[in-house]
Amino acid sequence: MKRRTPPDSPMLFEDVPLVPDFRLEQKARKAGHWPVAGADEAGRGPLAGPVVAAAVILDPKRIPDGLNDSKQLSAQKREELFEQILATATVSIASSSATRIDATDIRKASLDAMRRAIRGLAIPASYVLTDGLDVPLGLDCPGQAVVKGDARSVSIAAASIVAKVTRDRMMARAHIIFPAYGFAAHAGYGTAQHRAGIETHGPCSLHRMTFRPLRRTELVGE
Repeated sequence: MKRRTPPDSPMLFEDVPLVPDFRLEQKARKAGHWPVAGADEAGRGPLAGPVVAAAVILDPKRIPDGLNDSKQLSAQKREELFEQILATATVSIASSSATRIDATDIRKASLDAMRRAIRGLAIPASYVLTDGLDVPLGLDCPGQAVVKGDARSVSIAAASIVAKVTRDRMMARAHIIFPAYGFAAHAGYGTAQHRAGIETHGPCSLHRMTFRPLRRTELVGE
C-alpha cells in the first residue's frame, strides 16, 4: 500500500520577510507616530564585558542597503554598515557594565541600557520598536516589542549592527588591558580559549561573576 505524503508544513513566522523592511515603521507612521526608532542590544550571553544597546532613527530617504540582523552579516559588512548608519541616521548608544549586570541581572541590565539609549536620542522618538519580548519601562513614548525584530524591521536591524560593532570595539580595547583572556577574538563569549584563560588566571574585573562558570571564583587584579 502506498503511503500518502503529507503536504509541507506551513512555515513558522510566515510573516517574517527574507530581509528586514520598513513596514512596521510605516504602520506606526500611519497611526500618527513619527519618528520611529528601532532598538536592540548586543552581549547578553558573554561571560565578560558590558551589554550594549543602541537606538536608531533612520531617514526613510537614506536607508543604507544591506541592513540585516547583525548575526547574519560578516564583520567587514557590519563595519561598513555601521559607518553608513552613523552618517545617515540619528543614533544613541548606552551600555550596562558587568558590575551592573551582577548587581541586577542580565535582563534588567539590558533593558536599562536600551531605555537610556532610546531616551538619549537627539531627536525624541514618537514610537519605538524593540527586538525581543520587552519594551523598557520609563520611556516617553509608546513602543512595540517585536519577536525576531532584527529580521523584520530595518530600524531594529540598524540598531543591532550599531550595538554589535560598538561592543566588539569595546572588547578589542579590553584585550589590550587584559590580554590573557583573548577578548579580541571572542568578545567575552565562553569559548574554549576564554575558559582556559579564566582557569589559568582567574577572572578579571570585566567578568560577570554571577554567570556560570564564574561563580565562586576569585577576582584578579583590576
